[in-house]
Amino acid sequence: MELTVKGTVAGIVFRNEENGYTVLSLETTDGDDIVCVGCFPMLSVGSVMEVSGKVSLHSKYGEQLAVESYRVVNPTSREGIVRYLASGLIKGVGEVTANNIYNVFGDDTFGVIENNPALLAKVKGISAKKAMDIANAVAELKNMQEQIMFLQSFGITTNLSVKIYNIYKTETQRLLKENPYRLIDDVDGVGFLTADKIAQSMSVPKQSQFRVRAAMVYALKDSAEKQGNTFLYFDDLIARCTELLQLDLSELSNLVEETVSQLVLEPAVKCFEVQGRRSIALIRYYKVEKSVAYKLLDLNASAKRILIDADSLIAQFERLNRIEFHPSQKGAVKSALINGVTVITGGPGTGKTTIIRCIAEILTATGLRLEFCAPTGRAAKRLSQSTDRDAKTIHRLLGYESHDGKMMFKYNRNNTLPCDVVVVDELSMVDVTLMYSLLSALENGTRIVLVGDKDQLPSVGAGNVLADIIKSGVVEVRYLSHIYRQSADSLIVSNAHLINRGHMPEINNQSKDFFVMSISDFNEVAQTVVQLVTTRLPKFTGLPSSEIQVLGALKSGVAGVENLNSLLQQALNPFVYGKGELQVGKNVIRVGDRVMQTVNNYELPFVRYLTNGSVEKGQGVFNGDIGVVQAIDRSSGTVNVLYDDNRLATYSQQDIFDIQLAYAITIHKSQGSEFDVVVVPLVNGPPTIINKNLLYTAITRAKKAVVLVGSKKVLALMVHNNYIAARTTNLCRFLKEQNDNLRKFFGTTSTSAQSELKEEQ
Repeated sequence: MELTVKGTVAGIVFRNEENGYTVLSLETTDGDDIVCVGCFPMLSVGSVMEVSGKVSLHSKYGEQLAVESYRVVNPTSREGIVRYLASGLIKGVGEVTANNIYNVFGDDTFGVIENNPALLAKVKGISAKKAMDIANAVAELKNMQEQIMFLQSFGITTNLSVKIYNIYKTETQRLLKENPYRLIDDVDGVGFLTADKIAQSMSVPKQSQFRVRAAMVYALKDSAEKQGNTFLYFDDLIARCTELLQLDLSELSNLVEETVSQLVLEPAVKCFEVQGRRSIALIRYYKVEKSVAYKLLDLNASAKRILIDADSLIAQFERLNRIEFHPSQKGAVKSALINGVTVITGGPGTGKTTIIRCIAEILTATGLRLEFCAPTGRAAKRLSQSTDRDAKTIHRLLGYESHDGKMMFKYNRNNTLPCDVVVVDELSMVDVTLMYSLLSALENGTRIVLVGDKDQLPSVGAGNVLADIIKSGVVEVRYLSHIYRQSADSLIVSNAHLINRGHMPEINNQSKDFFVMSISDFNEVAQTVVQLVTTRLPKFTGLPSSEIQVLGALKSGVAGVENLNSLLQQALNPFVYGKGELQVGKNVIRVGDRVMQTVNNYELPFVRYLTNGSVEKGQGVFNGDIGVVQAIDRSSGTVNVLYDDNRLATYSQQDIFDIQLAYAITIHKSQGSEFDVVVVPLVNGPPTIINKNLLYTAITRAKKAVVLVGSKKVLALMVHNNYIAARTTNLCRFLKEQNDNLRKFFGTTSTSAQSELKEEQ
């Protein structure tokens, strides 16, 4: 039965804050109560609405109205007006102020607020400024409801709708009606299909250049963000766009070429050939990779000679630290002292950290200014502890600042870092955009030492920086393979190297740091992981559960990360009456939970308590940061999270959807981090994921112990699967080409490549 009724929201029975699905009690104008279900953003007790939908019978709630459309109207009764104004949606108006307003203006309250708000100053306790603040809040709330209703009519979730509204504000409908595809560029989390759904409702022709352009840009952007490609071969781009557009582009060659020409003119893309194949890149990635290539060559050529006796200083370091470097390790130190750019790569136990410490001590003694950095807070913290030097994240080193939601760096090519040497650890994690920002902030003549494991997973973001630099052969690369004697006693280290060579790990029941528990049933795998983390490993190692990290290959499944997080939360941090908790989508976040930030948020406020007692205030949390929930304020929906580098970040109700439980995390997310103990559930999956590279990365995250839980058959499949997703990138090619050009025209690489690049751009 179809029904249209008008009434006042008497109570909220249930609300999913992520998608806005709400069960509410509506008191109709006839005095009846009816349960309404639907997606109602920003509604509160006291809101007056007119709803239309179908009446049905629910087993729990009885008769209810499944709302298909609704509109919010201003309440007209005293009770409705007071409840609406005092609902908490209008800052500074509580029940007393709301009653005072009604006592003066009665049923015409909203007419006054909307048409003559200055009159509100007649009310006791309301100044002229507060009167305007109330009027603006009511107008913004009404506009926000209208804009979000517009967005939700296309199936966009409440949380994403609010994010879109916060970008476009009152212009949301107008801007999206002009160009719905702008969402793809402007809003993280919006893909082509969502924007296209809006466009199709506005009758944008399926074969319009407008639509094809959007698909091409999205395909290039999506490929960069999800697969790490900085360009696509043209036939690959057409295949991706054919699927997105549901059009046979092979029959629309004129439209395709016109669209590409337009993109080149804007300029949004760059077209070129790679080994005879037509290729295309977003212009920003093309320029960034070329800039990285040219700057590396400039730095390599412009380093000034350091007048020291390297051999004697290295020997002195060996004596003081009671070690003896292998020739390859000694060569890595000397290379960093001689060259402008040095890459040092090696697996676990090969002495990378000791080499960094030696380089640091020698160069510091010469009076040079050194900076140490890494891509993540955990990696920077580990670098600080192992070198006894102040190490920062790359973002913090560059002085990141947020301007209108966009990240800017204090240090850049116009304001370079005051340093002589920069050491970057965990370089395999650094994407090409961040590498560009770092190199741009270095004055020519600055030395840079790039340290990483070439066999680790590549960066989550676009590019393949470490692999491309090594492959190019244009800068000094030092390979470390000799394992220190102490590390050789560790099965973690020796098995990591065995796995990296495609051999099964040694399984020794007498081992103190590497274990395999052979279990085939995935339910049993999940239960065993929980037992290991909660009781068995803390008892065996003497370490708390907080020092044990579960690393999984897959998110879904019984032994996947999502289910393991739920099980581990129940075991380690269960519901306790009085402990703060908050529903976040499908999950509950509690005080004491280990959580991870899943996207970059450059505007999130934090305070950092420094060791000298001072407090640093700033903004920004980043994808992969891990912390612990310190406090939850249910009334305001705010959550405080303390991260590894002592940042205490405050999340609003909207921002909280960017964190997730982190008792278990994916192996990809663990890059750059190190944990005392690592537990790895072995599960079946596609060969693109279940491979040697992933297993090697997981094992090398552990400092003291590794436990693999699962079938030995799956273990063998991973060890013998050499699959590595190939990335299409330009950096290696640019490095080779520019190096060849410099040699050809100048007989050296000492000229300024950057100046040529500026002229080209």
